[in-house]
Amino acid sequence: MHFRLSSLLLLCHIHILLKVGRTSCLYAQKEVYFTEKTYPYPLGEDVVKWVSTEWLDKHLEDKNLMTLDVQPNVHDYVQEHIPGAVYLNEGVLREPLKGRPAYYVYTEAIQPIFRRIGLKNDVPVVVYTGTGPYKGWGDGLEQTMMAYSLARFGHNEVYVLDGGIDKWKEEGRLLTKVFPKVQESDFTVGVRREYFVEYEKFKAMKDRVDVMLLDARPPNVYEGQGPWIKPGHIPGAINMPWARFMNEKNKRLLKPDEEIQSIIKEHDITPDKTIICSCGTGREATNEFLLFKWYLGYPKVKIYEGSFTEWSSYPENPTVTGKKTR
Repeated sequence: MHFRLSSLLLLCHIHILLKVGRTSCLYAQKEVYFTEKTYPYPLGEDVVKWVSTEWLDKHLEDKNLMTLDVQPNVHDYVQEHIPGAVYLNEGVLREPLKGRPAYYVYTEAIQPIFRRIGLKNDVPVVVYTGTGPYKGWGDGLEQTMMAYSLARFGHNEVYVLDGGIDKWKEEGRLLTKVFPKVQESDFTVGVRREYFVEYEKFKAMKDRVDVMLLDARPPNVYEGQGPWIKPGHIPGAINMPWARFMNEKNKRLLKPDEEIQSIIKEHDITPDKTIICSCGTGREATNEFLLFKWYLGYPKVKIYEGSFTEWSSYPENPTVTGKKTR
């Protein structure tokens, strides 16, 4: 495995963009390899990082570390969870707005929930999910959805457990049914609006030559009819299914870095472009937003939270079917 030296160094195919006054200079590609990762990964001051199961096992007793279980059903958590983990279902994060589903809740709604589970803005929190031993509903996105949402709402140090509880169990690590004692906190929500683009701004920028729009949905709904009122995808969107970046048997575990870079090279996605991550409702896109912004360190990454659900709800908006982007 390789690891990144700074937030603008990519693991295999790397561009460095420097701006001096009004002058921009794009430097040549650079090959940078290292032998192993240091956790939390990457190094630096990023809001979201990744930790290994081994790292978490060694830090379970840390007083200044919180663990958050976001398995898809509460009974999954009741049956088994990592010791000390508090449960929170991702369903609390979004609600309908003006008839359209799956918009992020108001800050006044989410702040008391974060306080109730004991979150603190500056105390690191490890987020994990799993397939779910009771219901088996987990698709792997629960932890990226929650990690993005915590960062979006003002948490300053979020750790994603690479491999989730499924990898933890495979390694024979300790599980429990005991619920932890929780003291309410004074968490303060502050929305980081620089992470996302809303509908009008998205429309204005999506077709710019310096923008790459990614669609994280599976190919069948990107190309044809999904559950939405219109088929296909947003004109200009490149199909980049989020699951391609994940281990085939464990969708909570990232593929090796060289495989990730190989996938990215297929579409010539480079850090000099503004990357907009989208999908169906904005949930699948969180996987790629985290990956490009924090794991790979691309400097200009946004998420279109409304995604295809919002886009297709406007009768005048065109969509494209088939493999072509336009």
